[in-house]
Amino acid sequence: MSSLFLFSGIFIWFAVGTFLSWTARKELGKGMTEYFLANRSVGGVLSALTYSATTYSAFMMVGLVGLTYKTGVTSLGFELTYLIGTVFLLALFAPRYWSAGRRFNLLTPAEMLSFRYNSPAVGIAAAVLCIVMLIPYAAVQLMGTGYLLETLSRGAISFRAATIIAAAMSFIFSWWAGLRSVALTDALQSGIMLVASILLAVFVAFVLLPGGPLGFSQTNPALLEVSWPFPMFIGLTLPWFFFAVTNPQVVQRLYSPRSVGSIRKMILGFSFFGFVYTILCVYLGFASAELVPGLDVADNAMAALLSLVPRPLALIVALSIIAAAVSTMNSIILTLSSMFGRDILKAAIPTLDENWEMLLSKAFIPVITMVCLIFAQYRFNLIAILSSMASGGLLMQLPAVIGAFFWKRSSASGAFWSIVTGGILTGSLYITGAKPLGQWPPVWGLLLSATVFLLVSLFTSPPARAGSFLSSINDDINGIFAKKEKSRD
Repeated sequence: MSSLFLFSGIFIWFAVGTFLSWTARKELGKGMTEYFLANRSVGGVLSALTYSATTYSAFMMVGLVGLTYKTGVTSLGFELTYLIGTVFLLALFAPRYWSAGRRFNLLTPAEMLSFRYNSPAVGIAAAVLCIVMLIPYAAVQLMGTGYLLETLSRGAISFRAATIIAAAMSFIFSWWAGLRSVALTDALQSGIMLVASILLAVFVAFVLLPGGPLGFSQTNPALLEVSWPFPMFIGLTLPWFFFAVTNPQVVQRLYSPRSVGSIRKMILGFSFFGFVYTILCVYLGFASAELVPGLDVADNAMAALLSLVPRPLALIVALSIIAAAVSTMNSIILTLSSMFGRDILKAAIPTLDENWEMLLSKAFIPVITMVCLIFAQYRFNLIAILSSMASGGLLMQLPAVIGAFFWKRSSASGAFWSIVTGGILTGSLYITGAKPLGQWPPVWGLLLSATVFLLVSLFTSPPARAGSFLSSINDDINGIFAKKEKSRD
């Protein structure tokens, strides 16, 4: 595929996205809540689309396809476990985050921890952990775009140039109008992602595969064998199962719906999108193993597959992958910039007024974008593994999050030290490559984090506001269910 053809498609898509951002900017008001949460006024359908686009990144059409290409059907179990976990956790936690956000005017996931535990230190620890761990995950989005465009253009578009293009688009979409811009462009991008994957799967199944849609099951039965060792499955799946409450870019989305009904629509819409998109991506991984075997780099499987399809279809799919990468990237940098302003700067300088907080938060957007771009140039192999490494570190917030909503006895010291010790251990194990007793870093990190959280909380005093916080949230949840039962009657 010629670089001119690729650039033309990217330009058209970028022009449409820029128009949507410009439209969103006209509705933009003032203040941190307006910029980062769209004034808590996002409708159900738009919430579902932006949540889906933020969650399903370049990892899916590049990383999951590559992982399936390399390891077979176990990848499906890995991804469906994530989907089931996400839907379950959304049903349990989404109304609670939404209620807490409105009752206490919360902006970020870390601010919820700071408020609940009455400790800025807890929020700072969570924010620093998120910034450190999400840089690799954000860089993965740029890497996916880089691998794709470099392969499709046969080197005419370099990996570096492709990552710069994706980073620039992410910066523009997030900077211009905050979440209002990101939500609208996400709606466009999620539509492109789903339509493109359906078109490609249909073409591959009925045109390219010589044995028909399921012919690979006969010619390549090894794809349908469980190939992952159990420790590997747990090590990769555990962080993803709890993704919905540990990754701040998706948790922050729970503050923005305008009503409980919008949350319900968001969960249902995401469930449908996630199931269909997962099946399609895994199927394309199977098809790639049949049609383009022998690749040295599994993450190049999608690009190699696209070399076999008509140019217009290849372009649409390529744009969908770039869209997935950009939608996740801009959500990450938007969330991290809000955490930098609210959970680090505001905590360090309590007298900082909102105008300065806003200015410095926005100034962090180009900084974090550049750091992610630099990280992406190292071209670490296997996008799926790198993504799970990032989620593994973020998993260390889980005990503090669960305790915040469900354990009145949990204390600030327990939350702080669980995040710090778990994060340090997990990061150290990943850096050294150590797997004690064959278990992956997230297993040991979560075990330490949970143990520290429980023991320290039992021997320290909970914050005075713990009871009122939980009572307020529980009252709201009970009110939601009461209204639901009344509407049924």
